[in-house]
Amino acid sequence: MVRHYYGVFGALVLLAVPASAQQTTLQSILGAAVPCTGGTAAIYPCGAVDLMAFLPTRDIGGGPGAGANDIWGWTDPETGREYALVGRTDGTAFVDVSDPVNPRYLGNLPTATNPSLWRDVKVYANHAFVVADAAGPHGVQVFDLTALRTVTNPPVTFAATTRYEGIASAHNIAINEASGFAYAVGANTGGETCGRGLHMIDIQNPTRPAFAGCFFDTSTGFAGTGYTHDVQCVLYHGPDADYQDREICFGANENALSIADVTDKQQPVAVSTGTYPDVGYAHQGWLTEDHRYFFLDDEVDEFRGIGRTRTLIWDLADLDDPQLLDEHEGVSTSSDHNQYIVGTYLFQSNYASGLRILDIADVTAPREVAFFDVYPADDDPSFSGSWSNYPFFRSGNIVVTGRDTGVFVVRPTSIQVGTDAEDVPAAFTLSPAYPNPFNPTTTLTLTVAEPQPVTVAVYDTRGRPVAVLHQGPLVAGTHRFAFAADDLPSATYFVRAEGIRTAHTQVVTLVR
Repeated sequence: MVRHYYGVFGALVLLAVPASAQQTTLQSILGAAVPCTGGTAAIYPCGAVDLMAFLPTRDIGGGPGAGANDIWGWTDPETGREYALVGRTDGTAFVDVSDPVNPRYLGNLPTATNPSLWRDVKVYANHAFVVADAAGPHGVQVFDLTALRTVTNPPVTFAATTRYEGIASAHNIAINEASGFAYAVGANTGGETCGRGLHMIDIQNPTRPAFAGCFFDTSTGFAGTGYTHDVQCVLYHGPDADYQDREICFGANENALSIADVTDKQQPVAVSTGTYPDVGYAHQGWLTEDHRYFFLDDEVDEFRGIGRTRTLIWDLADLDDPQLLDEHEGVSTSSDHNQYIVGTYLFQSNYASGLRILDIADVTAPREVAFFDVYPADDDPSFSGSWSNYPFFRSGNIVVTGRDTGVFVVRPTSIQVGTDAEDVPAAFTLSPAYPNPFNPTTTLTLTVAEPQPVTVAVYDTRGRPVAVLHQGPLVAGTHRFAFAADDLPSATYFVRAEGIRTAHTQVVTLVR
């Protein structure tokens, strides 16, 4: 048995889970999809989800006894290839899942320090950011994912591109791709722990991460520590007009939902907290795409006999006063872990009952529409089964980790979850100005394929800046900028849009 140490109400609780060494008996499933028929795909219970492939942990670089934990994904913007970034107790595996029935293990990024049950990874600007908990001075490993393009003889042992050492261990890391900031949470054992709240890192230059500030709210967390277990940070565009375009973080803080305005990293502000009955451990959550609702899971309430898997649904119409709208009960008593939202579907990794897909078009009445159970033994409260999933690939394929087993590639059959590639800008492009020549105002259109910080500025023919049209984060999509040259003389000017990896320039002519 391996042991899972968990802090609850300031005490250390010891929970046993099956050893991941059991996965040595499992064989890979490759070459053809296994349809979900009669309620199973191979040995795995399912409903409207086909099994595309399975790789046991040993086949993605795991050493003896190693288990899987977190998972994230990366789509190469140049090639469109899809990759799973799989956390293991002893490192991070990179798996090309572009051919979902024949995933290829490309290589391993070994842990920076000690093996850990908790390893988490997120992506920004073609770089992976990896943290580990209870792992000594691990810091944040930064890895340039474009190195995966040139792997010809896998598996490869990779080295980190750089390592941020402003923290030691951290339980998790979140990234706001629209602002270019990362948030290490649950930091401990060294560096600037920020009270184990939000350790904020400027990663706009991914290879030169820089400490940006701290936030922790001592009105939350067991014993008033302000501990943040997980967080989602966004440029807010929800219904509360007071916080439009502010950078807002929604933290799962052990015993409460914590809402913070971190727009000013040197002076972040606690906005509000949300509490709820029968707290076990507020673990993780995700916003609906309109930023109106937040779905929060409590990881250990099922151990305390609360009943079936419970998801707490928060109404965020007023960020200063979040309201608990409803408590949704799942189909079993399994403990819940990570969950994500795509459109009107919620993708939950609920440990022993695996991946559960809920239709949340009516947030007051979520209903399960599909599932894939990576742990057939039972659906009881435990830490065995699905740790996490990544449902954001445009292909519609989903990658799921089983901590006792490995990585699964699955595909729902009754719902459409992939992103229509035609709806997503394909490049960073600055279109010609219109009108041009102009007097005194012209408009330029910029398309952005992924959230990123962008500067749009105007220069004269000697390279001197004469106007800044935008400086800061932009979401993916189309943006228009007006250049008003009321106080400038007739001349030729250059409008330059600069993103994280590329820049474009258009020439405009002012004629009075």
